[in-house]
Amino acid sequence: MTLFRHFGSKQKVLETAVDRFYYTVEMKRIFNEELVWDLQADLFLVSKTYHQIMNRNRKIVMIALKDGDYLPGFREKANKHPQQLKELLTDYFAAMQKRGLMITTDPEVQAMTFMWMNFGAFVSSLTSGQLITSTSIDEFIESSVQLFVRALTP
Repeated sequence: MTLFRHFGSKQKVLETAVDRFYYTVEMKRIFNEELVWDLQADLFLVSKTYHQIMNRNRKIVMIALKDGDYLPGFREKANKHPQQLKELLTDYFAAMQKRGLMITTDPEVQAMTFMWMNFGAFVSSLTSGQLITSTSIDEFIESSVQLFVRALTP
């Protein structure tokens, strides 16, 4: 009763939880303070952090995936986090190209490819887990980052 008196609705509770526990703040910190301008090291850090945060918040993510369509405006609010990560990655890839450390390609397309690759792995582990593969998330991160870097390195 007190929870709903404070927030007013299930939607407000979820929106507050998404804003508080999602990954935008941590990702902004990484992009502003921890990048070393080495494609492999940076993407490994981003991917590892993404999976740590998403796994830590897996219950919120499950609720958002299941109930998001039934809460007006909730998807739009929740999508601000991936939108901000896309912008951070797009800017990073553009800067890496300017530095000559990455092939010339569309930075936004590469940002989305990297994000979808990681989101797909997360959702697969969330919903199917060991039913599909015995590959650990750490093995996935290492292999996928290596593959991504190999494709984008001049």
